Parts: sequence; C-alpha cells; structure tokens
Amino acid sequence: MGTLAGFLARKQIRTDADHFRAWVEGDIEDINGVLKITQIRVRYDIKVPKDKAGHAREAMEQYLPHCPGAQSVMGCIRIHHDAGIEEGNGPP
Repeated sequence: MGTLAGFLARKQIRTDADHFRAWVEGDIEDINGVLKITQIRVRYDIKVPKDKAGHAREAMEQYLPHCPGAQSVMGCIRIHHDAGIEEGNGPP
C-alpha cells in the first residue's frame, strides 16, 4: 500500500483510511510436498474527487514496478492487482 500511496500523493490524492483500503488474499499450494504461496491478489478501494479518477488509474498502472515487496517476490509468486475507484466521494 505504501508505494501506491506515494504515487497517489504525487497526484494530490489523499490516502487516509476512509478513502484508501486494500483487500489481500493468497493461495498456498502443495508443490512436491512443500507448501508454497503461489498467488497473491490485491484489491484496492480508492475514493477520489471526481476530477482525480484518471490520475488514480495512472498511479495503479505505474506503481508496481517500484514496489519493493512486489518486486521481491515476483517471479516466484503471481501477483494480481486491481482497483475499484469511486469518484465524487473522495476528500478535496
């Protein structure tokens, strides 16, 4: 969340707890007798002012290559991420 929050902040989108949340789940599979995390799915919910939805989508497209956590596990764990962006209810 921190890296995406940084990208949103650069676009002047606030990320306080009432307007920015993440829902995370993953899969653990038995691979040759070893339990491994094989997938992580992250769903962000972002509330933004009406004129900032495009900026929030841009941040979603840009942050992942800069995220230390994601970059540390990509290649051995599949990461899926998406966002629900709600316009008009975000902070000014």
